[in-house]
Amino acid sequence: MQTMIFSDLIQPIPILATAPENGSIVLAGVLLSLVIIYLASKLGGELSKAVDLPPVLGELVGGVVVGASALHLLVFPESGAVAADSLLMKLLQWIGDLSPEAVVNVFETQSEVVSVLAEIGVIILLFEIGLESDLRDLKEVGYQAAIVAVVGVVAPFAAGTAGLMFFFNVAAIPAIFAGAALTATSIGITSKVLSELGRLKSKEGQIIVGAAVIDDVLGIIVLAVVASLAKTGEVDVFNVIYLIISATVFLLGSIFLGKFFNRSFVAIADKLQTRGQLVIPAFTFAFLMAFLANVIQLEAILGAFAAGLVLDETDKRKELDKQVVPIADILVPIFFVAVGAKADLGVLNPAVPENREGLVIAVFLIGVAIIGKLVTGWTFIGQPQINRLAIGVGMIPRGEVGLVFAGIGSASGVLSKPLEAAIIIMVILTTFLAPPFLRVAFKGSPEAAEVEESKEALEQADLLG
Repeated sequence: MQTMIFSDLIQPIPILATAPENGSIVLAGVLLSLVIIYLASKLGGELSKAVDLPPVLGELVGGVVVGASALHLLVFPESGAVAADSLLMKLLQWIGDLSPEAVVNVFETQSEVVSVLAEIGVIILLFEIGLESDLRDLKEVGYQAAIVAVVGVVAPFAAGTAGLMFFFNVAAIPAIFAGAALTATSIGITSKVLSELGRLKSKEGQIIVGAAVIDDVLGIIVLAVVASLAKTGEVDVFNVIYLIISATVFLLGSIFLGKFFNRSFVAIADKLQTRGQLVIPAFTFAFLMAFLANVIQLEAILGAFAAGLVLDETDKRKELDKQVVPIADILVPIFFVAVGAKADLGVLNPAVPENREGLVIAVFLIGVAIIGKLVTGWTFIGQPQINRLAIGVGMIPRGEVGLVFAGIGSASGVLSKPLEAAIIIMVILTTFLAPPFLRVAFKGSPEAAEVEESKEALEQADLLG
């Protein structure tokens, strides 16, 4: 009897290998990539939630773990990786008995498909943010929130851009992109903490949330401008002016015309009888707006954000919010995990001499990110009762909005690895620090005792009930 060794038992699966142009093996690669993405996002999100931190941070860290910084299960060619760097490609090569040339083709195609899914995810994310950015909330705080927002955008943007160019000799466009990433403020994270503290309806809470909404609007305009600059590769003053004007007109015009469009949208949704009668017209509108923004040389996410602001004014906003959430839950994690996977945090390892500059850049960006938002609390004159520290701290977390900037910058190819990793570190650290700092800032305020008394009264009422 002939002896059969273990290697004879393990043979490649010929079905996948015989597929024309490796179509089936590409599909297998995409499916396995999604399995890795969803496992990383859920495990990371649950662990982050367990320690009372935003789940989006866990998704990002999960991407870092499975990506170029650690396990190499999910890597992308735009980050400098090749097929041989991917453990997933090695598995597919063994399964499909692929030649080295075929592995390269599969790697590039699979990465492109996942990147497209991530782009759709970020479009849906900005659409969802637009739906949550209720412009009516600004009526209560008006010019105060506007002042905080403008200072919170201008100060870190100017300091970050100028500092990178002057101290670190970073080129203009990458420096502008990094400066733009410093302008963001996460509405979701700050709102959650304010709600837990019972301060969401306080004067400071309203100012913070209102300013965060304006920050998003200004930040998306800035992102549209700098992303378009990245495509041209140069800073043209007339082009910058055109982009600022076109982005502003596009956004404000969309909101203005949306008042007339809302009635038609509701009427169409009411007449449709099949499944998806509300969510499909909404996404059709969002994708159309994203396409129009892209056509006029703006970022597609600006169009999606504008679509969200428009549909936020409809009578079906709450119902639409509920229907958008599960779709976002499927596609948005792909974006966050991909951002983390593409970031090679190894470039910040201080043990390697050439990495030390990137680490210094990260420290610089973190300092600018914190100070640039803290100063917003001191923009009020003649209002001694305002908790200025709480307002400044409430504007610090970058959260998912900051990751959008990092992801777009990475996809454009203008960011060096050290600068991209430094931006992600800045986003992570500011988001980690803000919740506990905000609790401390409000704890020392004059109203803290009243809030504690109210909580105790509610607890006693529950016990008695």
